[in-house]
Amino acid sequence: MKYYTGNVTNTTDTIAILPQPYYWWEAGAMWGAMLDYYHYTGDSSYNEVVSQALVSQVGPAFDFIMPNQEFDEGNDDQAFWGFASMVAAERDFPIPSTGTGGFSWLQLTENLWNNIASRWDTSTCNGGLKWQIYASNKGYDYKNMVSNGALFQLSARLAKVTGNQTYVTWANQIYDWSTNVGFVTNDFVTYDGAPDNTNCTPITKEIWTYNNAIMLYGAAVMYNITGSSTWQDRTNSFLGASAQFFSPYANSTNVMFELMCETGGTCDNDQFSFKGYLSRFMYASTQVAPFTHDTVFKYLTTSASAAAKSCSGGTGGTTCGQRWYWEAFDGSVGVGQQMSALETIQGLLVDTPGGADGQAGTSPSVSSISSAVQATSTMPTAAASAITASSGGIFIASGKANSAASSITDAVAAASAAATAYVTTELLTTVCTNSSTAAIPTQPISSTNTSSPISPTKTPTSTLLTATSSQAAASSYTSLAIDTSAPPTTQKPTTATAPSVVNPASTTSTIPAQQTANSSPHTLSNGVMLAGVVVLSSLFLGA
Repeated sequence: MKYYTGNVTNTTDTIAILPQPYYWWEAGAMWGAMLDYYHYTGDSSYNEVVSQALVSQVGPAFDFIMPNQEFDEGNDDQAFWGFASMVAAERDFPIPSTGTGGFSWLQLTENLWNNIASRWDTSTCNGGLKWQIYASNKGYDYKNMVSNGALFQLSARLAKVTGNQTYVTWANQIYDWSTNVGFVTNDFVTYDGAPDNTNCTPITKEIWTYNNAIMLYGAAVMYNITGSSTWQDRTNSFLGASAQFFSPYANSTNVMFELMCETGGTCDNDQFSFKGYLSRFMYASTQVAPFTHDTVFKYLTTSASAAAKSCSGGTGGTTCGQRWYWEAFDGSVGVGQQMSALETIQGLLVDTPGGADGQAGTSPSVSSISSAVQATSTMPTAAASAITASSGGIFIASGKANSAASSITDAVAAASAAATAYVTTELLTTVCTNSSTAAIPTQPISSTNTSSPISPTKTPTSTLLTATSSQAAASSYTSLAIDTSAPPTTQKPTTATAPSVVNPASTTSTIPAQQTANSSPHTLSNGVMLAGVVVLSSLFLGA
Protein backbone atom coordinates (compact mmCIF):
# COMPACT_ATOMS: atom_id res chain seq x y z
CA MET A 1 0.00 0.00 0.00
CA LYS A 2 3.02 2.30 0.09
CA TYR A 3 2.34 3.07 -3.57
CA TYR A 4 -1.04 4.60 -2.73
CA THR A 5 -1.28 8.02 -1.10
CA GLY A 6 -4.61 9.19 -2.48
CA ASN A 7 -6.31 9.00 0.89
CA VAL A 8 -3.61 11.27 2.30
CA THR A 9 -3.74 13.95 -0.39
CA ASN A 10 -7.53 13.40 -0.38
CA THR A 11 -8.46 15.18 -3.60
CA THR A 12 -10.92 14.06 -6.26
CA ASP A 13 -8.02 13.51 -8.65
CA THR A 14 -6.00 11.33 -6.28
CA ILE A 15 -8.46 9.29 -4.20
CA ALA A 16 -8.42 5.65 -5.35
CA ILE A 17 -5.81 6.35 -8.03
CA LEU A 18 -2.23 5.20 -8.25
CA PRO A 19 0.40 7.76 -9.24
CA GLN A 20 2.03 7.87 -12.66
CA PRO A 21 3.01 5.78 -14.52
CA TYR A 22 0.14 3.51 -13.43
CA TYR A 23 -3.17 3.65 -15.26
CA TRP A 24 -6.64 3.91 -13.74
CA TRP A 25 -7.51 0.26 -14.35
CA GLU A 26 -4.63 -1.06 -12.25
CA ALA A 27 -5.91 0.83 -9.22
CA GLY A 28 -9.21 -1.03 -9.63
CA ALA A 29 -7.26 -4.28 -9.82
CA MET A 30 -5.35 -3.33 -6.67
CA TRP A 31 -8.55 -2.75 -4.70
CA GLY A 32 -9.71 -6.18 -5.86
CA ALA A 33 -6.50 -7.63 -4.42
CA MET A 34 -7.14 -5.82 -1.14
CA LEU A 35 -10.66 -7.25 -1.01
CA ASP A 36 -9.06 -10.67 -1.39
CA TYR A 37 -6.63 -9.80 1.40
CA TYR A 38 -9.45 -8.99 3.82
CA HIS A 39 -11.42 -12.05 2.77
CA TYR A 40 -8.53 -14.46 3.27
CA THR A 41 -7.03 -12.95 6.40
CA GLY A 42 -9.82 -11.12 8.20
CA ASP A 43 -7.54 -8.11 8.68
CA SER A 44 -9.92 -5.15 8.30
CA SER A 45 -7.20 -2.50 8.66
CA TYR A 46 -7.66 -1.30 5.10
CA ASN A 47 -11.41 -1.70 4.70
CA GLU A 48 -12.27 1.98 5.06
CA VAL A 49 -9.61 2.93 2.53
CA VAL A 50 -10.89 0.28 0.10
CA SER A 51 -14.52 1.40 0.51
CA GLN A 52 -13.62 5.05 0.02
CA ALA A 53 -11.65 4.18 -3.10
CA LEU A 54 -14.37 2.09 -4.74
CA VAL A 55 -17.17 4.53 -3.99
CA SER A 56 -15.14 7.48 -5.24
CA GLN A 57 -14.99 5.98 -8.72
CA VAL A 58 -18.63 5.01 -9.30
CA GLY A 59 -19.16 8.10 -11.44
CA PRO A 60 -22.22 10.31 -11.94
CA ALA A 61 -24.33 7.44 -13.33
CA PHE A 62 -23.10 4.97 -10.68
CA ASP A 63 -21.64 2.63 -13.30
CA PHE A 64 -17.90 3.31 -12.94
CA ILE A 65 -17.76 5.64 -15.93
CA MET A 66 -15.52 8.46 -14.74
CA PRO A 67 -15.45 11.64 -16.84
CA ASN A 68 -11.99 12.56 -15.56
CA GLN A 69 -10.64 9.19 -16.72
CA GLU A 70 -11.89 9.54 -20.28
CA PHE A 71 -8.43 9.22 -21.79
CA ASP A 72 -7.63 6.10 -19.77
CA GLU A 73 -10.93 4.24 -19.53
CA GLY A 74 -11.66 1.44 -21.97
CA ASN A 75 -14.14 -1.39 -21.67
CA ASP A 76 -11.51 -3.61 -20.06
CA ASP A 77 -10.46 -0.88 -17.62
CA GLN A 78 -14.03 -0.35 -16.48
CA ALA A 79 -14.47 -4.11 -16.12
CA PHE A 80 -11.57 -4.39 -13.67
CA TRP A 81 -13.40 -2.01 -11.35
CA GLY A 82 -16.40 -4.25 -11.95
CA PHE A 83 -14.41 -7.26 -10.75
CA ALA A 84 -13.80 -5.39 -7.51
CA SER A 85 -17.42 -4.33 -6.98
CA MET A 86 -18.58 -7.83 -7.94
CA VAL A 87 -16.42 -9.55 -5.34
CA ALA A 88 -17.54 -6.96 -2.78
CA ALA A 89 -21.13 -8.01 -3.54
CA GLU A 90 -20.36 -11.73 -3.44
CA ARG A 91 -18.69 -11.42 -0.03
CA ASP A 92 -21.09 -8.90 1.46
CA PHE A 93 -18.32 -6.35 1.96
CA PRO A 94 -19.55 -3.39 4.04
CA ILE A 95 -20.78 -0.55 1.86
CA PRO A 96 -20.67 3.11 2.91
CA SER A 97 -23.97 4.81 3.68
CA THR A 98 -23.20 7.71 1.35
CA GLY A 99 -21.74 8.16 -2.12
CA THR A 100 -23.38 5.16 -3.78
CA GLY A 101 -26.67 6.70 -4.87
CA GLY A 102 -28.44 4.19 -2.67
CA PHE A 103 -27.15 1.29 -4.76
CA SER A 104 -25.70 -1.86 -3.25
CA TRP A 105 -22.42 -3.36 -4.49
CA LEU A 106 -24.51 -5.77 -6.55
CA GLN A 107 -26.58 -3.01 -8.10
CA LEU A 108 -23.47 -0.95 -8.86
CA THR A 109 -22.05 -3.97 -10.66
CA GLU A 110 -25.28 -4.42 -12.59
CA ASN A 111 -25.16 -0.76 -13.58
CA LEU A 112 -21.63 -1.28 -14.84
CA TRP A 113 -22.66 -4.45 -16.68
CA ASN A 114 -25.57 -2.65 -18.38
CA ASN A 115 -23.25 0.14 -19.46
CA ILE A 116 -20.65 -2.20 -20.97
CA ALA A 117 -23.23 -4.48 -22.60
CA SER A 118 -24.86 -1.47 -24.27
CA ARG A 119 -21.70 -1.16 -26.40
CA TRP A 120 -21.95 -4.66 -27.91
CA ASP A 121 -21.14 -3.81 -31.51
CA THR A 122 -22.51 -5.81 -34.45
CA SER A 123 -21.28 -3.37 -37.08
CA THR A 124 -17.98 -5.26 -37.39
CA CYS A 125 -16.82 -8.81 -36.72
CA ASN A 126 -20.46 -9.91 -36.24
CA GLY A 127 -20.42 -8.60 -32.69
CA GLY A 128 -18.10 -8.13 -29.78
CA LEU A 129 -16.87 -5.25 -27.66
CA LYS A 130 -14.30 -2.77 -28.82
CA TRP A 131 -11.26 -2.28 -26.64
CA GLN A 132 -11.95 1.42 -26.16
CA ILE A 133 -15.09 3.29 -25.18
CA TYR A 134 -14.32 6.60 -26.87
CA ALA A 135 -13.56 6.99 -30.57
CA SER A 136 -10.84 9.54 -29.78
CA ASN A 137 -8.72 6.99 -27.92
CA LYS A 138 -6.03 4.82 -29.44
CA GLY A 139 -7.28 1.28 -29.92
CA TYR A 140 -10.90 2.18 -30.67
CA ASP A 141 -10.68 0.16 -33.90
CA TYR A 142 -9.65 -2.98 -32.05
CA LYS A 143 -11.69 -5.71 -30.40
CA ASN A 144 -9.88 -7.61 -27.70
CA MET A 145 -10.15 -10.71 -25.58
CA VAL A 146 -9.92 -9.04 -22.20
CA SER A 147 -12.89 -6.71 -22.74
CA ASN A 148 -15.11 -9.50 -24.04
CA GLY A 149 -13.78 -12.05 -21.56
CA ALA A 150 -14.44 -9.69 -18.68
CA LEU A 151 -18.07 -9.19 -19.73
CA PHE A 152 -18.38 -12.97 -20.09
CA GLN A 153 -17.07 -13.54 -16.57
CA LEU A 154 -19.18 -10.78 -15.02
CA SER A 155 -22.25 -12.19 -16.78
CA ALA A 156 -21.60 -15.63 -15.30
CA ARG A 157 -21.00 -14.26 -11.80
CA LEU A 158 -24.10 -12.06 -11.90
CA ALA A 159 -26.13 -15.07 -13.04
CA LYS A 160 -24.80 -17.03 -10.08
CA VAL A 161 -25.69 -14.36 -7.55
CA THR A 162 -29.00 -13.14 -8.98
CA GLY A 163 -30.49 -16.17 -10.71
CA ASN A 164 -31.28 -13.95 -13.69
CA GLN A 165 -31.30 -16.06 -16.87
CA THR A 166 -30.50 -13.02 -19.01
CA TYR A 167 -26.95 -13.10 -17.71
CA VAL A 168 -26.65 -16.78 -18.65
CA THR A 169 -27.80 -15.96 -22.17
CA TRP A 170 -25.22 -13.21 -22.44
CA ALA A 171 -22.43 -15.41 -21.10
CA ASN A 172 -23.21 -18.04 -23.74
CA GLN A 173 -23.44 -15.39 -26.43
CA ILE A 174 -20.08 -13.82 -25.60
CA TYR A 175 -18.37 -17.18 -25.31
CA ASP A 176 -19.71 -18.33 -28.68
CA TRP A 177 -18.64 -15.09 -30.32
CA SER A 178 -15.14 -15.36 -28.86
CA THR A 179 -14.66 -18.83 -30.29
CA ASN A 180 -16.28 -18.01 -33.66
CA VAL A 181 -14.07 -14.97 -34.17
CA GLY A 182 -10.96 -16.94 -33.22
CA PHE A 183 -9.97 -15.24 -29.98
CA VAL A 184 -10.41 -18.61 -28.23
CA THR A 185 -8.88 -21.42 -30.26
CA ASN A 186 -9.84 -25.08 -30.47
CA ASP A 187 -7.01 -25.70 -28.01
CA PHE A 188 -8.44 -23.05 -25.64
CA VAL A 189 -5.54 -20.69 -26.19
CA THR A 190 -6.73 -17.10 -25.71
CA TYR A 191 -5.39 -14.57 -28.21
CA ASP A 192 -5.22 -10.86 -27.55
CA GLY A 193 -7.58 -9.49 -30.22
CA ALA A 194 -7.80 -8.09 -33.74
CA PRO A 195 -8.50 -4.84 -35.62
CA ASP A 196 -12.21 -4.52 -36.28
CA ASN A 197 -11.81 -2.24 -39.30
CA THR A 198 -10.62 -5.34 -41.17
CA ASN A 199 -13.34 -7.58 -39.73
CA CYS A 200 -11.13 -8.93 -36.95
CA THR A 201 -8.35 -10.17 -39.19
CA PRO A 202 -5.54 -10.83 -38.74
CA ILE A 203 -5.64 -11.89 -35.11
CA THR A 204 -2.93 -10.60 -32.80
CA LYS A 205 -1.65 -13.90 -31.45
CA GLU A 206 -0.28 -12.65 -28.17
CA ILE A 207 -1.01 -14.93 -25.22
CA TRP A 208 -1.37 -13.31 -21.80
CA THR A 209 -1.99 -14.90 -18.42
CA TYR A 210 -4.93 -12.69 -17.54
CA ASN A 211 -6.96 -13.59 -20.62
CA ASN A 212 -6.71 -17.27 -19.77
CA ALA A 213 -7.50 -16.47 -16.13
CA ILE A 214 -10.62 -14.47 -16.89
CA MET A 215 -12.02 -17.13 -19.22
CA LEU A 216 -11.11 -19.95 -16.83
CA TYR A 217 -13.06 -18.49 -13.94
CA GLY A 218 -15.99 -17.50 -16.14
CA ALA A 219 -16.22 -21.06 -17.45
CA ALA A 220 -15.90 -22.47 -13.92
CA VAL A 221 -18.80 -20.30 -12.72
CA MET A 222 -20.90 -21.37 -15.71
CA TYR A 223 -20.23 -24.99 -14.77
CA ASN A 224 -21.24 -24.21 -11.20
CA ILE A 225 -24.61 -22.72 -12.10
CA THR A 226 -25.51 -25.17 -14.88
CA GLY A 227 -23.87 -28.44 -13.90
CA SER A 228 -23.18 -28.86 -17.61
CA SER A 229 -20.54 -31.33 -18.76
CA THR A 230 -19.86 -28.93 -21.63
CA TRP A 231 -18.81 -26.21 -19.21
CA GLN A 232 -16.86 -28.73 -17.16
CA ASP A 233 -14.91 -29.70 -20.28
CA ARG A 234 -14.33 -26.05 -21.15
CA THR A 235 -13.13 -25.28 -17.64
CA ASN A 236 -10.72 -28.20 -17.72
CA SER A 237 -9.50 -27.13 -21.14
CA PHE A 238 -8.77 -23.56 -20.08
CA LEU A 239 -6.97 -24.94 -17.04
CA GLY A 240 -4.99 -27.24 -19.30
CA ALA A 241 -4.08 -24.30 -21.53
CA SER A 242 -2.75 -22.43 -18.50
CA ALA A 243 0.17 -24.89 -18.38
CA GLN A 244 1.94 -22.67 -20.91
CA PHE A 245 2.37 -20.07 -18.12
CA PHE A 246 4.35 -22.38 -15.86
CA SER A 247 7.79 -23.99 -15.94
CA PRO A 248 9.83 -21.49 -17.99
CA TYR A 249 12.93 -23.65 -17.61
CA ALA A 250 13.59 -27.30 -16.96
CA ASN A 251 14.61 -26.55 -13.37
CA SER A 252 11.68 -24.19 -12.70
CA THR A 253 8.86 -26.71 -12.82
CA ASN A 254 5.42 -25.27 -11.95
CA VAL A 255 6.73 -21.73 -11.37
CA MET A 256 4.49 -19.12 -13.01
CA PHE A 257 5.84 -16.67 -15.56
CA GLU A 258 4.46 -14.21 -18.12
CA LEU A 259 4.97 -16.04 -21.39
CA MET A 260 5.05 -13.07 -23.75
CA CYS A 261 7.55 -10.84 -22.01
CA GLU A 262 9.06 -12.07 -18.75
CA THR A 263 12.03 -14.17 -19.80
CA GLY A 264 12.90 -11.61 -22.46
CA GLY A 265 12.68 -8.73 -19.99
CA THR A 266 10.15 -6.72 -22.01
CA CYS A 267 7.13 -6.58 -19.67
CA ASP A 268 5.62 -3.14 -19.02
CA ASN A 269 3.95 -1.78 -15.89
CA ASP A 270 0.58 -3.27 -16.82
CA GLN A 271 1.96 -6.69 -17.64
CA PHE A 272 3.91 -6.93 -14.37
CA SER A 273 0.55 -7.39 -12.64
CA PHE A 274 -0.99 -10.00 -14.94
CA LYS A 275 0.23 -13.05 -13.01
CA GLY A 276 -1.73 -11.87 -9.99
CA TYR A 277 -5.00 -12.22 -11.90
CA LEU A 278 -4.14 -15.74 -13.00
CA SER A 279 -3.56 -16.68 -9.37
CA ARG A 280 -6.70 -14.83 -8.22
CA PHE A 281 -8.99 -16.54 -10.70
CA MET A 282 -7.36 -19.96 -10.45
CA TYR A 283 -7.95 -19.98 -6.69
CA ALA A 284 -11.51 -18.73 -7.21
CA SER A 285 -12.14 -21.50 -9.74
CA THR A 286 -11.38 -24.17 -7.13
CA GLN A 287 -14.33 -22.93 -5.09
CA VAL A 288 -16.93 -23.24 -7.85
CA ALA A 289 -15.42 -26.12 -9.83
CA PRO A 290 -13.80 -28.48 -7.28
CA PHE A 291 -12.31 -30.72 -9.97
CA THR A 292 -9.78 -27.95 -10.70
CA HIS A 293 -8.44 -27.99 -7.15
CA ASP A 294 -5.50 -30.36 -7.31
CA THR A 295 -4.14 -28.97 -10.58
CA VAL A 296 -4.42 -25.39 -9.35
CA PHE A 297 -2.63 -26.17 -6.11
CA LYS A 298 0.05 -28.14 -7.94
CA TYR A 299 0.93 -24.96 -9.81
CA LEU A 300 0.31 -22.33 -7.18
CA THR A 301 1.92 -23.87 -4.12
CA THR A 302 5.18 -24.04 -6.04
CA SER A 303 4.68 -20.58 -7.50
CA ALA A 304 3.85 -19.13 -4.08
CA SER A 305 7.05 -20.54 -2.63
CA ALA A 306 9.07 -19.06 -5.48
CA ALA A 307 7.24 -15.73 -5.17
CA ALA A 308 8.02 -15.58 -1.45
CA LYS A 309 11.70 -16.07 -2.18
CA SER A 310 11.57 -13.17 -4.66
CA CYS A 311 10.22 -10.89 -1.92
CA SER A 312 13.62 -10.30 -0.38
CA GLY A 313 14.60 -6.99 -1.94
CA GLY A 314 14.62 -3.41 -0.74
CA THR A 315 15.99 -1.99 2.49
CA GLY A 316 13.61 -4.07 4.59
CA GLY A 317 14.06 -7.27 2.61
CA THR A 318 10.36 -7.40 1.73
CA THR A 319 10.18 -5.97 -1.80
CA CYS A 320 9.00 -8.49 -4.39
CA GLY A 321 10.52 -9.07 -7.79
CA GLN A 322 9.10 -10.28 -11.07
CA ARG A 323 11.02 -13.37 -12.15
CA TRP A 324 10.11 -15.87 -9.48
CA TYR A 325 12.12 -18.63 -11.16
CA TRP A 326 15.27 -16.84 -10.00
CA GLU A 327 14.35 -17.89 -6.46
CA ALA A 328 15.77 -14.55 -5.37
CA PHE A 329 14.98 -10.86 -5.75
CA ASP A 330 15.63 -9.79 -9.35
CA GLY A 331 15.59 -5.99 -8.90
CA SER A 332 12.27 -5.45 -10.68
CA VAL A 333 9.93 -3.45 -8.44
CA GLY A 334 6.47 -1.94 -8.62
CA VAL A 335 2.79 -2.30 -7.85
CA GLY A 336 2.33 -5.20 -10.25
CA GLN A 337 5.19 -7.20 -8.81
CA GLN A 338 3.90 -6.77 -5.24
CA MET A 339 0.31 -7.47 -6.18
CA SER A 340 1.15 -10.63 -8.13
CA ALA A 341 3.10 -12.06 -5.20
CA LEU A 342 0.37 -11.13 -2.73
CA GLU A 343 -2.42 -12.76 -4.73
CA THR A 344 -0.38 -15.91 -5.29
CA ILE A 345 0.56 -16.37 -1.64
CA GLN A 346 -2.62 -15.25 0.12
CA GLY A 347 -4.76 -17.49 -2.10
CA LEU A 348 -3.25 -20.51 -0.38
CA LEU A 349 -5.75 -19.75 2.38
CA VAL A 350 -8.69 -20.35 0.05
CA ASP A 351 -9.59 -23.69 1.64
CA THR A 352 -9.51 -22.46 5.24
CA PRO A 353 -12.85 -21.62 6.87
CA GLY A 354 -12.24 -17.90 6.39
CA GLY A 355 -11.24 -18.32 2.79
CA ALA A 356 -14.08 -20.33 1.30
CA ASP A 357 -16.13 -18.44 -1.25
CA GLY A 358 -19.07 -16.62 0.24
CA GLN A 359 -17.64 -16.25 3.72
CA ALA A 360 -16.00 -13.31 5.39
CA GLY A 361 -12.40 -13.92 6.31
CA THR A 362 -11.32 -14.11 9.92
CA SER A 363 -7.68 -13.80 10.87
CA PRO A 364 -6.17 -16.65 12.80
CA SER A 365 -5.05 -15.95 16.30
CA VAL A 366 -1.33 -15.30 16.57
CA SER A 367 -1.31 -17.18 19.87
CA SER A 368 -3.07 -20.14 18.30
CA ILE A 369 -0.41 -20.29 15.61
CA SER A 370 2.37 -20.16 18.18
CA SER A 371 0.65 -22.79 20.32
CA ALA A 372 0.09 -25.05 17.36
CA VAL A 373 3.71 -24.77 16.33
CA GLN A 374 5.04 -25.32 19.86
CA ALA A 375 2.69 -28.25 20.38
CA THR A 376 4.37 -30.06 17.51
CA SER A 377 7.05 -31.51 19.73
CA THR A 378 9.01 -33.16 16.97
CA MET A 379 9.50 -29.94 15.03
CA PRO A 380 13.13 -28.83 14.92
CA THR A 381 13.67 -26.33 17.73
CA ALA A 382 15.34 -23.65 15.61
CA ALA A 383 12.61 -23.74 12.97
CA ALA A 384 9.85 -23.67 15.57
CA SER A 385 11.48 -20.69 17.27
CA ALA A 386 11.75 -18.82 13.97
CA ILE A 387 8.08 -19.40 13.15
CA THR A 388 6.95 -18.47 16.66
CA ALA A 389 9.12 -15.33 16.67
CA SER A 390 7.78 -14.33 13.28
CA SER A 391 4.15 -14.94 14.20
CA GLY A 392 3.83 -11.39 15.47
CA GLY A 393 4.08 -10.25 11.88
CA ILE A 394 1.40 -12.56 10.57
CA PHE A 395 -1.55 -10.59 9.21
CA ILE A 396 -0.36 -7.42 10.92
CA ALA A 397 -0.93 -4.39 8.78
CA SER A 398 2.42 -2.80 9.58
CA GLY A 399 3.94 -4.98 6.92
CA LYS A 400 7.03 -5.68 9.02
CA ALA A 401 8.29 -8.96 10.37
CA ASN A 402 8.65 -9.33 14.10
CA SER A 403 12.03 -8.00 15.13
CA ALA A 404 12.86 -11.34 16.74
CA ALA A 405 13.28 -12.78 13.27
CA SER A 406 16.49 -11.57 11.68
CA SER A 407 14.72 -10.93 8.36
CA ILE A 408 11.70 -11.93 6.37
CA THR A 409 13.92 -14.09 4.21
CA ASP A 410 15.23 -16.02 7.22
CA ALA A 411 11.71 -16.46 8.56
CA VAL A 412 10.49 -17.78 5.21
CA ALA A 413 13.37 -20.22 4.96
CA ALA A 414 12.86 -21.49 8.49
CA ALA A 415 9.10 -21.72 8.12
CA SER A 416 9.38 -23.56 4.81
CA ALA A 417 11.87 -26.06 6.19
CA ALA A 418 9.84 -26.76 9.29
CA ALA A 419 6.45 -26.83 7.65
CA THR A 420 7.58 -29.15 4.88
CA ALA A 421 7.28 -32.08 7.25
CA TYR A 422 4.85 -30.82 9.85
CA VAL A 423 2.10 -28.66 8.34
CA THR A 424 -0.95 -30.89 8.17
CA THR A 425 -4.65 -30.43 7.67
CA GLU A 426 -5.11 -30.55 11.43
CA LEU A 427 -2.59 -27.78 12.04
CA LEU A 428 -4.19 -25.57 9.41
CA THR A 429 -7.59 -26.23 10.91
CA THR A 430 -6.27 -25.26 14.35
CA VAL A 431 -4.78 -22.05 13.00
CA CYS A 432 -7.87 -20.94 11.12
CA THR A 433 -10.91 -21.85 13.20
CA ASN A 434 -13.20 -18.83 13.07
CA SER A 435 -15.49 -17.85 10.23
CA SER A 436 -18.70 -16.02 9.64
CA THR A 437 -21.26 -16.54 6.94
CA ALA A 438 -21.92 -13.66 4.58
CA ALA A 439 -25.45 -12.89 3.45
CA ILE A 440 -25.23 -13.11 -0.35
CA PRO A 441 -28.20 -11.70 -2.25
CA THR A 442 -30.08 -14.45 -4.04
CA GLN A 443 -32.93 -12.55 -5.69
CA PRO A 444 -32.49 -10.68 -8.97
CA ILE A 445 -32.11 -6.95 -8.65
CA SER A 446 -32.98 -4.89 -11.66
CA SER A 447 -30.73 -2.00 -12.46
CA THR A 448 -32.39 1.35 -12.97
CA ASN A 449 -29.50 2.88 -14.86
CA THR A 450 -30.27 3.48 -18.53
CA SER A 451 -27.84 6.28 -19.20
CA SER A 452 -25.74 6.28 -22.32
CA PRO A 453 -21.97 6.49 -22.24
CA ILE A 454 -20.57 9.95 -21.62
CA SER A 455 -19.53 11.56 -24.86
CA PRO A 456 -15.86 12.55 -25.13
CA THR A 457 -15.24 16.28 -25.11
CA LYS A 458 -11.46 16.32 -25.17
CA THR A 459 -8.83 15.17 -27.61
CA PRO A 460 -6.07 13.09 -26.04
CA THR A 461 -2.44 13.69 -26.77
CA SER A 462 -0.66 11.06 -28.80
CA THR A 463 1.23 9.77 -25.78
CA LEU A 464 -1.53 9.87 -23.20
CA LEU A 465 -2.89 6.36 -23.73
CA THR A 466 -0.63 3.46 -24.57
CA ALA A 467 -1.61 -0.16 -24.94
CA THR A 468 -2.67 -1.87 -21.74
CA SER A 469 -2.08 -5.29 -23.23
CA SER A 470 -3.58 -5.09 -26.70
CA GLN A 471 -1.17 -3.98 -29.39
CA ALA A 472 -3.54 -2.66 -32.03
CA ALA A 473 -0.79 -2.12 -34.55
CA ALA A 474 0.44 -5.69 -34.39
CA SER A 475 -0.58 -7.76 -37.39
CA SER A 476 0.89 -11.14 -36.60
CA TYR A 477 2.38 -13.17 -33.82
CA THR A 478 6.08 -12.66 -33.24
CA SER A 479 7.93 -15.20 -31.14
CA LEU A 480 9.77 -13.38 -28.41
CA ALA A 481 13.37 -14.29 -27.71
CA ILE A 482 13.79 -16.36 -24.58
CA ASP A 483 16.49 -15.18 -22.24
CA THR A 484 18.51 -18.31 -21.59
CA SER A 485 21.23 -16.64 -19.59
CA ALA A 486 21.41 -17.78 -16.00
CA PRO A 487 20.32 -15.19 -13.45
CA PRO A 488 22.74 -14.36 -10.66
CA THR A 489 23.12 -17.04 -7.97
CA THR A 490 20.95 -19.56 -9.85
CA GLN A 491 21.07 -21.81 -12.91
CA LYS A 492 17.57 -20.97 -14.14
CA PRO A 493 17.60 -19.46 -16.74
CA THR A 494 -13.09 -18.53 -40.31
CA THR A 495 -16.21 -16.37 -40.65
CA ALA A 496 -17.77 -15.39 -37.37
CA THR A 497 -21.43 -16.06 -36.68
CA ALA A 498 -23.28 -13.14 -35.15
CA PRO A 499 -24.99 -14.01 -31.87
CA SER A 500 -28.33 -12.50 -31.07
CA VAL A 501 -28.12 -9.56 -28.72
CA VAL A 502 -30.31 -9.78 -25.66
CA ASN A 503 -31.45 -6.72 -23.80
CA PRO A 504 -30.83 -6.77 -20.04
CA ALA A 505 -33.95 -7.80 -18.16
CA SER A 506 -34.98 -8.33 -14.58
CA THR A 507 -37.10 -11.40 -15.26
CA THR A 508 -35.91 -14.61 -13.68
CA SER A 509 -35.88 -18.24 -14.60
CA THR A 510 -34.82 -21.28 -12.69
CA ILE A 511 -31.14 -22.09 -12.81
CA PRO A 512 -29.94 -25.57 -11.84
CA ALA A 513 -28.74 -25.97 -8.30
CA GLN A 514 -25.21 -24.74 -7.80
CA GLN A 515 -22.44 -27.26 -7.38
CA THR A 516 -20.81 -27.59 -3.98
CA ALA A 517 -17.25 -26.35 -3.73
CA ASN A 518 -14.55 -28.49 -2.24
CA SER A 519 -14.86 -28.02 1.49
CA SER A 520 -11.87 -29.99 2.70
CA PRO A 521 -8.62 -28.08 3.26
CA HIS A 522 -5.76 -28.91 0.93
CA THR A 523 -2.87 -30.50 2.76
CA LEU A 524 0.32 -28.64 1.85
CA SER A 525 3.23 -31.00 1.51
CA ASN A 526 5.87 -28.34 0.86
CA GLY A 527 5.15 -26.01 3.74
CA VAL A 528 4.21 -23.00 1.67
CA MET A 529 1.26 -22.16 3.88
CA LEU A 530 3.25 -21.15 6.93
CA ALA A 531 5.98 -19.60 4.81
CA GLY A 532 3.34 -17.61 3.01
CA VAL A 533 1.50 -16.30 6.05
CA VAL A 534 4.75 -15.23 7.67
CA VAL A 535 5.49 -12.85 4.81
CA LEU A 536 1.95 -12.12 3.67
CA SER A 537 1.57 -8.67 5.15
CA SER A 538 5.00 -7.58 4.02
CA LEU A 539 4.44 -8.28 0.36
CA PHE A 540 2.10 -5.51 -0.63
CA LEU A 541 0.82 -3.72 2.41
CA GLY A 542 3.93 -1.90 3.48
CA ALA A 543 6.94 -3.28 1.66
